[in-house]
Amino acid sequence: MQFGANISFHILFPTISIALGWFLLYFKIQFNRTGLEYWQEAYQFWVKIFALTFALGVVSGITMSFQFG
Repeated sequence: MQFGANISFHILFPTISIALGWFLLYFKIQFNRTGLEYWQEAYQFWVKIFALTFALGVVSGITMSFQFG
């Protein structure tokens, strides 16, 4: 039961991190092209969520390696 929850979190968080990475790239490119400030604000908001999901993916991966033995 515990391993199933851990593996599902480990699938969820890296997937979100990969998708957010592409969105962050898009926001940064749009800011560099247009210079409009709301692209930078969107980037700054979502980069915090990206860092959180990345950290949670790392933590779930570390605990999963301990569960494998």
